[in-house]
Amino acid sequence: MNVLRVGIILGGISSEREVSLNSGRNVYDNLDRERYELVPIFMDGGGRLWVIPWQLVSQNTTTDIADHLEKEARCISYEGLRDEIDFAFISLHGKYGDDGCIQGLLEILGIPYTGPGVLASALGMDKDAQQKILKAAGIDVPESVTVTEDEWLRDEEAVRKKVEDAFSIPFVVKPIREGSSMGVTIVRDPAMLERAMAAAFAWDRIALVEEYLEGTEFSCIVLEKEEGPSILGVTEIHPQSDFYSYDDKYMPGRCSKFTPPRTITADVVDRIREEVVKAFVTLGFRSYGRIDGFVLTDGRVLITDPNSSSGMAPSSFFFEQAAEAGMLPSMILSELIEISLRIHGEKKGPLQ
Repeated sequence: MNVLRVGIILGGISSEREVSLNSGRNVYDNLDRERYELVPIFMDGGGRLWVIPWQLVSQNTTTDIADHLEKEARCISYEGLRDEIDFAFISLHGKYGDDGCIQGLLEILGIPYTGPGVLASALGMDKDAQQKILKAAGIDVPESVTVTEDEWLRDEEAVRKKVEDAFSIPFVVKPIREGSSMGVTIVRDPAMLERAMAAAFAWDRIALVEEYLEGTEFSCIVLEKEEGPSILGVTEIHPQSDFYSYDDKYMPGRCSKFTPPRTITADVVDRIREEVVKAFVTLGFRSYGRIDGFVLTDGRVLITDPNSSSGMAPSSFFFEQAAEAGMLPSMILSELIEISLRIHGEKKGPLQ
């Protein structure tokens, strides 16, 4: 009986490459070696793919790994990937990983993979597009406007008026396609706008200006069971910072998380579950995803950040919610692979 060769793709080109390394390392450490043959695939800063030995998986940073590639790893072509693996466990995060790029390559190569297809992955990265689609489906999302870098450079005063007409202080500025809260600023004074725009435009050419939300943040992992999307769990989030920042997400002790929720009432949790599943289906997510949102002080449930994948560090929502459901890391990872194999086996053309 052939053992499925699972390629764990980690590293990458985006600002989240260190997060990706942490996710991929933990997936590698926890996958069932009796069921799968593990093949770590490192994407370097130039987008090249390398089959790396287990010794390199344990390196602290992507830079540490890159320093050893020429002597200790084996570079492969994109088309050569299908000779190395039968299935891709995508642990890339951010641009070129969550946004449909690697998914398109895998579709062309005929390699099944975790997460949704090209279009849904792209929507999961584009904050403006996803909000428009969710709003059209009757799902509550934050109010927002977009500002292009060209607009800002051409007429800063016109942009200031556009923003002031749409929002009162405070409001939020963020790049339209970036993860891990990179480039996010809470504008608490009009003088901060210039710095906020610069921070957003460092990552993308379009900024999203969004209303500031007062309430309690939550996150849900969704799995695509045979009977339909199923919520793995609901986690209540209390960051130390003014918003759920990069440090709150990845630095130990910077955030309190409660699964199941501690202060969100049962009836609101039921509404969260309904809205999360509706968002998952509306955006065309497949296999699994992570849907974030807010319970506002007035009781409304808003979907704020649908993600076509999830971080998979040991303390991630993915494993925390799995543990609450009585599943070990190896169990939930195996289930995700089986879900993904099933939906790819049923598709006609690229996954959608």
